[in-house]
Amino acid sequence: MNGEATPARPFALSFTTGALLTREASLLAPLYLEQRTWKQTRDRAVEDNLLQARTYRTSVRLVRETVKRLSAFTDAEMVLLTDATASERGHLMWAAACRRYELIGEFAEEVVRERFLVLASTLDYDDFDSFVRTKAFWHGELTQVKDSTLQKLRSNLFKMLVEAGLLTDDGHIAPVILSDRVAELLAARTPSDIRFFPTGGVA
Repeated sequence: MNGEATPARPFALSFTTGALLTREASLLAPLYLEQRTWKQTRDRAVEDNLLQARTYRTSVRLVRETVKRLSAFTDAEMVLLTDATASERGHLMWAAACRRYELIGEFAEEVVRERFLVLASTLDYDDFDSFVRTKAFWHGELTQVKDSTLQKLRSNLFKMLVEAGLLTDDGHIAPVILSDRVAELLAARTPSDIRFFPTGGVA
């Protein structure tokens, strides 16, 4: 044993496109349930400019990123997404981001939820920066990321938190009450995806 940290699987750090992507998800979910393949869904969405992007390149980028996150869902979750309220959709898409990006999922569980459980009511950029410095001990790739990129990742992550209803505009953690049907689907996973939320529910 040499005392050095064992390198972990590198974090995916490509969540700079869009934020929570709830609008985009609501448009692509019915198309997927019709096509039943992600390739056909992606191709149709881009061909028809379903997301109404200003340029082809933007359309491709938005569709690709939305599909990445939606592909983390089960079919039951996709069906629920098409019938979800705005609040439910936000919660589902936050769970999707946490599943797709381990960095987001670990921040949600180890910082956001933990601060909520110990009654720390606020969350700010310093909490993210401290989290990244700690994770860099096991994830050397984080030390290679440009400061400008980290700032963009941080900004986008906080936008997601606000859009999902987990954080107020002034940086206060917002306790989440999940609907029964969303909670049932999230709790069906092992470990439960309720761990990604500031809630007193079982995680």
